[in-house]
Amino acid sequence: MVCSSDHVHINMFALKALRSFSPATKNVYLRSKQAFSVTMSRMQHTEVQHGETAAFRPETSMAKTLMDIGTRRIFSEEHDLFRQNVRRFFQEEVVPYHAQWEKAGEVSREVWKKAGEQGLLGIYTLEEHGGIGGDLLSAALVWEEQMYCNCSGPGFSLHSEIVMPYISHYGSKAQIEHYIPQMTAGKCIGAIAMTEPGAGSDLQGVKTFAKKDGTDWILNGSKVFITNGWMSDVVIVVAVTDREAKTAAHGISLFLVDSGTKGFQKGCKLEKLGLKAQDTAELFFEDVRLPAEALLGQVNKGFYYLMNELPQERLLISVMALASCEFMFEETRNYVMQRKAFGRTIADLQVVQHKLAELKTEICVGRAFIDSCLQLHSEKKLDSSTASMAKYWATDLQNRVATQCLQLHGGWGYMWEYPIAKAFADSRVQPIYGGTNEIMKELISRNITPSGYRKQSVNFNHALL
Repeated sequence: MVCSSDHVHINMFALKALRSFSPATKNVYLRSKQAFSVTMSRMQHTEVQHGETAAFRPETSMAKTLMDIGTRRIFSEEHDLFRQNVRRFFQEEVVPYHAQWEKAGEVSREVWKKAGEQGLLGIYTLEEHGGIGGDLLSAALVWEEQMYCNCSGPGFSLHSEIVMPYISHYGSKAQIEHYIPQMTAGKCIGAIAMTEPGAGSDLQGVKTFAKKDGTDWILNGSKVFITNGWMSDVVIVVAVTDREAKTAAHGISLFLVDSGTKGFQKGCKLEKLGLKAQDTAELFFEDVRLPAEALLGQVNKGFYYLMNELPQERLLISVMALASCEFMFEETRNYVMQRKAFGRTIADLQVVQHKLAELKTEICVGRAFIDSCLQLHSEKKLDSSTASMAKYWATDLQNRVATQCLQLHGGWGYMWEYPIAKAFADSRVQPIYGGTNEIMKELISRNITPSGYRKQSVNFNHALL
């Protein structure tokens, strides 16, 4: 990936794109790219030479703790070094401020810029588009480390691995050059607005409508539960553009709407059960005039773009769910080994020992499946059904683990000052967003009983997210 820790490797396509960036954009992009590249290059001297055998990497079931660095066969020593830097970033730049952000209902913009400076944003976006150009596993370990520090506030993963891919995959050259480098640098925060008060998993319920007016579009409607919505600088808006379409799948388009555009207003930050530091907002669009250049991709193709990108979103959710399970387990293990009752630690009680054994086994089984999904997606082989399995299983497991771990904390687990209480509250939304787990089962079942699927309503099946 890099030739020297003193120079940023830019491939020929990225170099061509860089020439069109403004000086300011070029500088912030290069700083982000260099931070990532320097970290990854430091391990070159440890690369396995031809004929040598790579060092054994234990799975998490064999490691001292479920969060040990240097485990899991899908990762390399290069990833280990990067993980150390990512872990350090979260411990130094996120953990000390998270309680403050929970009270404010949003994180600071400064932490976004710092993440960009460290090369933690846009890792899986191509260099030639202004991203870092790293591999999926490097992006995944950032998601994991955020969960390992129990800090759900920063919406880095949605910004980098959900919003940015839509722009890099379907955007025009001008859109890519305008947004991606700034998003990689943490200077432009992205959000995606699908959900409406009357439409979640059912696309037939989408009411937000964009009407053609000459070469422009006039956008009207509202969205709700939008992560990064309050702080967003650009929002990908899902809107109906053809009300006469045979099915909802044929009449949906995506638009890029900048914060500050006339008629675009952000409602209040929503007060939630969990994810206290993550800004979640309502968005309102009243006669918002958008130029033709605001259309993302082709008109009426939005549903297909959503279908293409949702497996990665669901994989992301499953990875973070498993990492949260690992954090909760280790937090609980430490607690029961210190907490005393009946003249001994509660870890000495057989019922507690058996519960920990059950939890660890379930987590390690889940980890094996999620890692296999990461490997598949790295090879661009992950299908929608398998991604749905990962999302459904991992988030259900996360809630079971949260319940059992809080129970082992007793009354103290119900106190907000204890990390397990926050993890418990945060876990509840996981089976809901990214497509409810009931919808995941519906999607999985289509590959099991295809004849039954064909007999169902065409409109119903074509409208599911």
